Amino acid sequence: MELILVRHGLPERVETDDGSPADPALSEMGRAQARAAADWLAEEGLHAVYASPLRRAHQTAEPIARAQDLPVMIRDGISEFDRHSDSYIPMEELKASDYERWKALVQGNYMMSTDDPRQFQQLVVATVEQIVDAHRGQRVAVVCHGGVINAYCSHVLGRRPGDIFFCDVGYTSISRVAAASTGQRSLVSLNERAHLRGM
Repeated sequence: MELILVRHGLPERVETDDGSPADPALSEMGRAQARAAADWLAEEGLHAVYASPLRRAHQTAEPIARAQDLPVMIRDGISEFDRHSDSYIPMEELKASDYERWKALVQGNYMMSTDDPRQFQQLVVATVEQIVDAHRGQRVAVVCHGGVINAYCSHVLGRRPGDIFFCDVGYTSISRVAAASTGQRSLVSLNERAHLRGM
């Protein structure tokens, strides 16, 4: 089967005052990115569309699913590693405003996370493999997060467990994995962004 991993679009910056988890909606640019991804995938003939329950992923999945006349199926196991954080700062903004914090994060210092990196990766891999098992011979889109895509693709590439940040996954970028019934997984493409030209 072909697994299509789509990162969510650009969300709003959110910092809560009461310590509750930040769960930002897509920004105007993020909604435009989601529509572009939906148009790009419109001819793919998807059999299912999954999303994380976080708003930015679900809102990105909606136009993709609508173009395919499919429902969006929610899976908690593909939520981002920082889903319990009381703030969401887009990675590009964090990189520009607090480079040291961004660098520490991508080097494996989970300052913004309550999850152990190995446990996070194990949950991601288990959830994605459940989706794969349910859709043998089909093409499925999974709309999720940069950390999730890094975690699963790191697993496919055989990187050291827990060493999950290796690629700067762009908003609404598309990565493809071929999943054979024998259990073999092959990374076909990573971080496709052609649909975002001119944005």
